[in-house]
Amino acid sequence: MERIRVGRLGGGRPRTRPDHLGGDKAYSSRRNRRYLRRRQIKHTIPEPKNQRANRQSRGSKGGRPAGFDKTIYKRRNEVERTINGLKNSRAVATRYDKRAYIFHGTVTLAAIRLWLRA
Repeated sequence: MERIRVGRLGGGRPRTRPDHLGGDKAYSSRRNRRYLRRRQIKHTIPEPKNQRANRQSRGSKGGRPAGFDKTIYKRRNEVERTINGLKNSRAVATRYDKRAYIFHGTVTLAAIRLWLRA
């Protein structure tokens, strides 16, 4: 995540921290959650049943349950479906393009085609 750089529209230093992060159960480790808290990044990551049961079996030493917002997590599914729709374009999925600006154009064209189909 240290390599993320999102340029600002009005100029200035690029952003290096997202507003919110959504992940699936594979990214629910304590280490990941601690990292996100340290960088002050809000996150929505579900807790697997085995981790929840282990935490509850420890009683008060297990800590409090991780915050989870179902409505935000449902939006994650929309993003995944859109990315899979973009990957239906062979040029996007395999990235034949050599230059980044040409690939950006290919993704833009695939997004327009996906938008027109909807």
